[in-house]
Parts: sequence; C-alpha cells; structure tokens
Amino acid sequence: MTQSSIDSLARLERFGRLLETVALVSLLFAMMLLAVGQIVLREVFNSGIIWADELLKLTVLWLAMIASIAACRENRHIRIDALSHLLPETAVRVTRVLVDLFAAAVCGVIAWQTYRYLQLEIEFGDTVLIDTPAWAAHSIVPIAFALTGYRFVVGALRKALGLDPVAAAVGVP
Repeated sequence: MTQSSIDSLARLERFGRLLETVALVSLLFAMMLLAVGQIVLREVFNSGIIWADELLKLTVLWLAMIASIAACRENRHIRIDALSHLLPETAVRVTRVLVDLFAAAVCGVIAWQTYRYLQLEIEFGDTVLIDTPAWAAHSIVPIAFALTGYRFVVGALRKALGLDPVAAAVGVP
C-alpha cells in the first residue's frame, strides 16, 4: 500500500469521524430543544406540537444507530471479555478476530433484513410525522448496521494484522 493511499484512507477516516460527531451533537441538541419546547408548550400554553413526540422517538432511534457506529469505530461497544484474562495473547487476538467477524456477519444479516423491511414500507406507503414516508425515517437502521458491520470487518483485519491500537494498549500485540 502506497503512502498516498494510506493518507487518503486517513483523511477519509477523519471525515467519517467528523460526520459522525456532527450528526450526534446536532441530533442531541435538536432532541433536547424539541423536548424542552414541548414541555414548555404543554405546561405554560396548554398546547403542543402534534408530531413532536413521534419526532423525538425517531431522533432517539437515529442517535442510537449513529452512536453504535461510533462505538464500533472506537472499539467501545459492549463486550463480554472474560477469556482475555485467561488465554495467552495470541489466542486472545484470534478470539477477538473471530468475534468481530461473527459480529460483522450478524450486522450484515440485520442490515439486509431491515433493508427488506424498508422495501415493504415503500410498497405499502407507510408514513410517519403526518406525511413523511416511513422508509425515509427508518432508513438509518440498515445503513447503521451495514456501517457497523464494515467497522467490525475493519477491526478484525486490524487485529489480525496487529495494527489495532486498542489491542496493543491492553497488551495484545
């Protein structure tokens, strides 16, 4: 791999991090603003926005999906890690590679099935937020699972090649 391709991948990784961070911060800020606004409207003015509660639920979905991508990027997802204290370092690396590959396969299956579900939503013309197509609001689910699966594959490759800084920090070469 040439230095220019490594630099291009590093720039792409930085852009992805920036995009994820901006999306998380923006969604969280919008969600808090809408929730507080809805509370004020209900308590002070005895009214409210009809679609606000549904939008808040969808915002939580989008936040969770984008946060799961970021968690996999940082290798900070939920992990049951009892064996790493008992096995030799090489076995820990192999186990982590296999677990990441399995997780990538599961994410791929879920991404495919949720994509099929979106096709049904398009076919039936389901709507949310009064008249927004439901598939647009729920499109984050297959996208997030596909990206999370991609992150697991990249993580497995990095661990297999000994390039994972997280594994190196805990003593796995």
